Amino acid sequence: MKEKNTVDKESANNEILKHQSNFFWYQLKDAIRGSEADYTQIPIGKAIFLLSVPMILELIMESTFAVVDIYFVGTLGASAVATVGLTETYLFLLYAIAMGLAMAVTAIVARRIGEKEKDKAGITAVQSIFIGVLASLPFALAGIFFSKELLVLMGADQWILDHGYKYTQWMLGSNVIVMLLFVINAIFRGAGDAAIAMRVLWIANGFNILLDPILIFGLGPIPAFGVQGAAIATTIGRGIGVFAQIYLLFKGGKHIKILISYIRINFTILKKIIQTSLGGIGQMIIAMVSWVFIIRIVAEFGSEAVAGTTIALRIMMFTMMPAMGLANAATTLVGQNLGAKMPDRAERSVWITGLWNMFYLIAVSFIFFFYNEELIAIFTTDSKVISIGGEWMKIISYSFFVYGWWMVAVQAFNGAGDTVTPTKINFFFFWLIEIPLAYFMAKMLGMEYTGIFWAIFIAETSVGLFTLWLFTKGKWKEVVV
Repeated sequence: MKEKNTVDKESANNEILKHQSNFFWYQLKDAIRGSEADYTQIPIGKAIFLLSVPMILELIMESTFAVVDIYFVGTLGASAVATVGLTETYLFLLYAIAMGLAMAVTAIVARRIGEKEKDKAGITAVQSIFIGVLASLPFALAGIFFSKELLVLMGADQWILDHGYKYTQWMLGSNVIVMLLFVINAIFRGAGDAAIAMRVLWIANGFNILLDPILIFGLGPIPAFGVQGAAIATTIGRGIGVFAQIYLLFKGGKHIKILISYIRINFTILKKIIQTSLGGIGQMIIAMVSWVFIIRIVAEFGSEAVAGTTIALRIMMFTMMPAMGLANAATTLVGQNLGAKMPDRAERSVWITGLWNMFYLIAVSFIFFFYNEELIAIFTTDSKVISIGGEWMKIISYSFFVYGWWMVAVQAFNGAGDTVTPTKINFFFFWLIEIPLAYFMAKMLGMEYTGIFWAIFIAETSVGLFTLWLFTKGKWKEVVV
């Protein structure tokens, strides 16, 4: 009898495990395919899963493209790589504007969807596209007519001025494609159609990766365009992605659709998007400029220090993709739940997402702590670079349990439409604390690059704890967008 009961229990447990496994795969398929679920009504854990999975996969594809692209360009020599690097200096400003605008668009579209105002969400989408096109025009004109002059300002060598400038012309001249890719995917994310945003990025970057070697090195009747070919491949690949986005917007996703009647200027909504995006743009510019200063201080201690820091950062950013996907899911959930007049559910979404993020980043921090030099050694054989990069990863790993909460809390503010508060926080902690502290510890205390790493740890742990404390005050729930 006892044996029979044991067998029955084992059989029941196996059935439960099988059911749980089937349920997980069903939810995963639903997340990738795109769900019609109302994210203000379904269980919060399920909502986070359905939104974060496609966002994570989207970011992984984007980072994969970046690695593949620089791999092919790298075969053309140092000047070709430098062309990409110098052009990206100008593109960083464009990315700051695009990402800041995207933050505002996600927040406002999510709020309208939460209010069950799908028509207003569609009209907001159209206005954001107008703004994106207008914002891209100065970059396009500068790139088409003054590419050489822009490269001279950045200290380009003669090879770049003779051959590489065409890369800059293509990248800046066609920047409207990059802008629209950011903005329209932000529309889909805010509406809850994260799976569409994922598929568009996969299509765009898939074509990009396919065309890169063909246009860079040539194939059959197609000539070798060199570094210019990388820019052409990017333009074609992402252009296909934008056409797919526009088609899907008019066709209608699971949660949002644009009608011909929406294509008109609405100055009230235009003003609201611009006002909300200014804080997001400020966040990105402050973060990017602060990192430029940090790298400048690191450079005082030699190229090995810069190389070690750069490799460590690339590894960290790649492992951050799941965490960023989770944080982006919080943006949509906060916006939609505030729109549905459910601020408590919006707050619970953040706490649950933050907990998941913390567990993930703690697991990553253990890997960074114990295997930091082994990870750096994948990319270099220089023992000093390995030592410096490993030290940076080890020190930063101490703050990861806070970092997970910080990422989610910042996106909660952005999702609520309060993009100004994170901007003020970033300005204070990055420009007034992190940069001066890094200089003081590195130069004045004689700690060199180690002092810079500890300054980053102190500043980013502090900003994480402060942001989380400010989030608990709850004023973000009162923001109107």
